[in-house]
This record gives sequence, structure tokens and C-alpha cells, in this order.
Amino acid sequence: MGITKLYDIEQVPPIGKAIPLSFQHVFAMFGATILVPLLTKLDPSVTLFCSGLGTLLFHLITKGKVPAYLGSSFAFIAPIIAASKAYGAQGALTGMMAAGIVYAIVFAIIAVAGLDWIPRVLPPVVVGPVVMIIGLSLTPVAIQEAQKGLVTAFITAGIVVVFSIFARGFLKVIPILLGTVGGYIAAVVQGQVNFDAINQASWLALPKLSFVTGHLPAFTWGAVSLIAPIAIATIVEDVGHLLVIGDTVERDLMRKPGLHKVLLGNGAATFVGGFLGGVPLTTYGENIGVLAITRVFSARVIQGAAVIAILLSFVQKFGAAIQTIPEPVLGGITIILYGMIAAVGLRNLVENRVSLANNRNLIIVSVIFTLGVGGIALNFGQYSFQGVGPAAIIGILLNLLLPNDKAEDASV
Repeated sequence: MGITKLYDIEQVPPIGKAIPLSFQHVFAMFGATILVPLLTKLDPSVTLFCSGLGTLLFHLITKGKVPAYLGSSFAFIAPIIAASKAYGAQGALTGMMAAGIVYAIVFAIIAVAGLDWIPRVLPPVVVGPVVMIIGLSLTPVAIQEAQKGLVTAFITAGIVVVFSIFARGFLKVIPILLGTVGGYIAAVVQGQVNFDAINQASWLALPKLSFVTGHLPAFTWGAVSLIAPIAIATIVEDVGHLLVIGDTVERDLMRKPGLHKVLLGNGAATFVGGFLGGVPLTTYGENIGVLAITRVFSARVIQGAAVIAILLSFVQKFGAAIQTIPEPVLGGITIILYGMIAAVGLRNLVENRVSLANNRNLIIVSVIFTLGVGGIALNFGQYSFQGVGPAAIIGILLNLLLPNDKAEDASV
């Protein structure tokens, strides 16, 4: 027996219902989407603009068949921070654009070869540890931010925990947003917020896109080597999200419109976002939760949320208010989020019953952990390949080269 659908993907709710339904998706994606540029020292208004534009581009490429919203990807935080420090923000933008090209390459491979090779190249024994080290590599940033105001950080984290565990309905979908608001209020009470930026900002202004400010991307191979390989992890994330959306809406989206078109849409959105000064984008689990709760699957509702995000990016006082969020609030949020990223990787191993009693699996996981957490850098002449990327690629190679003794799995 099928689920009850209030509005299917192709259906369009009346405008009086569509607008609040779209705002609901904005609320769901908002906290996480603006958090990434705050942590990477990029402009939240530009990121908000790019998330809306990227979502519309994604829907254009997938022909409105996948009701997904694209927001900032947490997987890229550490490499963006590292690339920005080493090569400047303009260099980091080229790394983000290169991540979009990686998506396009995988799109081309799937379009020609189909989907059967994906489980062989990216099995759980590789994906799980890679996702875990993405989270673990970010933990020093969370602690550094939190220690600048531990009371505020703990209040913020506590609100997230309470709403995540005890809330019901829509409130359970937006604990990050609620934690940010609650932590901000606590910071205001303690005198930790400076409102000067809000007072000085005008009401309406063009977002500080790269071509507006003149700070266009500047190609740097080092930044590309740091950021682009992370697309491997986010492609895996897209696969998981597409399967969940397909189960929610009761359609085989892997085949129609097809994973390759979803990856092309995400890659195009990431490339354009990098060019304009935003951050890499990914399909958002928060908005998938909204689909499941509301049973409103209309693509037009998601597209409406994208338009609202673009319009909000033009309100300069709104963008200035976001930038006044103090570091302890961000620290409280990221204590939860970065640990959750690592936990998701662990869950991937557990749910897929990856046996670490199998020496082959144990070696693959161990090598990925050591190289990833240790931050290995591979140097090829003047070029350097650093971060999670080398660990992921070496893990993939080990998985392809080491023999799989299934008898060993059966014996444990």
C-alpha cells in the first residue's frame, strides 16, 4: 500500500499554500547552509544566493523530477579553510570549481558505463571511514570556537540536543536553526554580540558576488588538490540521498531521471557557486526530512524555496545579522555537527555489516584513518595533494587491489 501524497512531484499547490510550504524548506536548510560560509570566512549572503541559484540549476538539469534542495556541504569545510590560508580565498574558489568538474567526470562515466561499477569502487569499507575522517578532521575547529565562550557554546549545544531528542513535528527537523537562535540570544544577554555591522548595513544591496567585487577565482593547483577530491565523498552522499528521496516519493530516481543527471546538476551548481564566491553544494537531508513529514513532494515548492533564498540574499541587514553570530555559538553547533558527520560514517560501517575481523577490511579502514586524520600530503614536483582526498583515493586503490576473502568473513 502506497503512502498518502498531498502533492506529488509534478503537482503545484495553490499559491496560498505553496509560499508557507516553501518557507518551511528555507527554515530547514537555513542553519546549516549559512554555517559553512561563517566557518570558512566566506560571505553568507553570497552562499545563500548560490544555494538558491544552484537549486534552480539542479532542477533545470533534472527536469524537476527530483524534489531536492541544494545547500552548503560540510565535507568541504576543512579543505576550504586550509586552501584559503595557503592560497587565499580566490585560490580556494578554483578548488571548489574543480570539485564541480569532478562531478561532471563521474556523470560522463555513469552515462556511458551505467551504475554497476559504483558498489565495487565505493563500497562501505571505503565510504564509512572517509566520512568519519571528514568529521574528525574538523573537531579542532569546533573546540577552538567553543573555548572562546564555553557557557554560550554549551547552551547552544544543549538546545540542539534537546530539540533533536524531545521535539516533535517540524521542530525536530530544525534543531540546528533553533540552537543557533537560542545560542545567539544567550550571547546577546552576555554582551558577546556587536551590532555595529547591522546598523551600518543598508536594507537592500547586491550580494558581494565575485564578479561584482572583482575578486574572481585565481587558479592554484594546490587549492585544487586540496578541495576537488572531496567531491568523491559528496558524490557518495548524493547517492544515499537520492535513494532516500526515491523511497520517500516511491519512485526509482536512480534510473529516472538517473543518478548521472543528479550528479551533473550538483556539479553544475557547485561549479557556478565556486565561480560566484559561494561554497560547494550538496543535496540536503534536512529538506528530505521535510518531504517525509509533510508528504508534499512538489518540485515547485522546492523551487519556491530557492527563489526565497535568492531574495533574502539581497537584504544586506539580514546578511550583516548573520555575520554577527559569535564564535562560541558556532562552536556549540559544530561540536554536535562534526561529531555527527563522524558518527554517520560509523553507522555506514555498522549498517552494512562491514566485518573488522576480516584483515582486508581492517587494513583498508586503518590506512584511511591514519592518512586522513594525520593529514598526509603527497608531493608531485611542484604540486601537492593533501587532506582527506589522498586517504580516500588510497583507500579506493587498496579495496580494488587487495583480494577479498569471503571465507574469512563467514568464519567470524
